[in-house]
Amino acid sequence: MADLSFYVGVIGNVISVLVFLSPVETFWKIVKRRSTEEYECLPYICTLLGSSLWTYYGIVTPGEYLVSTVNGFGVLAESIYVLIFLFFVPKPRFLKTIVLVLVLNVIFPVIAIGGTRIAFGDAKARSNSIGFVCATLNVIMYGSPLSAIKTVVTTRSVKYMPFWLSFFLFLNGAIWGFYALLMHDIFLLVPNGMGFLLGTMQLLIYAFYRNAKPNLEDEEETLVPSQPLLG
Repeated sequence: MADLSFYVGVIGNVISVLVFLSPVETFWKIVKRRSTEEYECLPYICTLLGSSLWTYYGIVTPGEYLVSTVNGFGVLAESIYVLIFLFFVPKPRFLKTIVLVLVLNVIFPVIAIGGTRIAFGDAKARSNSIGFVCATLNVIMYGSPLSAIKTVVTTRSVKYMPFWLSFFLFLNGAIWGFYALLMHDIFLLVPNGMGFLLGTMQLLIYAFYRNAKPNLEDEEETLVPSQPLLG
């Protein structure tokens, strides 16, 4: 069983790396145009927060080193995305963006990690408390694609829900959910189980509306939602 969980975890690492790399094309466009235009930085800031806390969780929880390795890569990737965003964001939005980065990527992790270390003397209690925080954040982040689903149903167009991102989020939730079952880790199981269900829903909706005639009137009025990422 231990060998199986290791191999499943390695597969999960590979898929998660692909999810973390999925915004590369978006940021290449930002660099070429030297502007973030209408893109929002919040999904990347939140993913950086989640990856930071999951890395810490993997470090302090025995046997969960595969969680820390892939999220360590996520911290590196998301840090680069956020730095690029800060460099090219229009001046009117710079202050708001830098405040979000400081609050969510510096202050919150310090409080969460420092608070659990101070409040709990037992290593298992610290692991459980930070695991609860991570699971809660992941549940919130997995809910972000619901806006894309609403847009697809309204416009009858899959333009706003990229297939490969939906597919890899589905696959990511399935693999890490299975890994969580093998490791008996409820904090990994709950958010990734939800991710698997939401990913399945997205793929079914994509298949249903893939060849549908778009509602052009609603499509023109609907803004492209920010690309959600999984931490």
